[in-house]
Amino acid sequence: MKDKLYKKAEELVSLLKNENLTIATAESCTGGMVSEVLTEISGVSSVFNLGITSYTNEIKNMILNVKSETLEKFGAVSGETACEMAENVSKLANSDMGISVTGVAGPSASEGHNPGYVFIAVSFEDKLEVKLLNIEPKNREFIRQSAVYGLLELTISIIKENDNG
Repeated sequence: MKDKLYKKAEELVSLLKNENLTIATAESCTGGMVSEVLTEISGVSSVFNLGITSYTNEIKNMILNVKSETLEKFGAVSGETACEMAENVSKLANSDMGISVTGVAGPSASEGHNPGYVFIAVSFEDKLEVKLLNIEPKNREFIRQSAVYGLLELTISIIKENDNG
């Protein structure tokens, strides 16, 4: 799976460079893995502005400016939180794109959600797209890697969609 992740990260970095775009990441359940795979790619510094791993609601609120009301009403594991994370990390980093991931990596449930319940979001220009991934809960690492792959894939498709639109 790691090879697939790095190939997808290479594709994203190449696309970002070609389109002259910058990106910032806000992660929770992936623990920095999105930033890790992106920074494995040589030359990524020209497109990658910031990566934040925010494991607690307090940090999501204080650093990523996710509204307290959002966290109280919907929880950290929600599409609403993922959207605010993506939008706000983009603003914080002055990036063209903000991408985020929040969910349950397991092995136990969290906020009443089972492992594999993960939201990814991409903020780009005036678009904000969020997607729920129901990942097969084989194990924690599989969930985290699958979430990263899904986020990279969604980001690539949004850039390509924008290019063709």
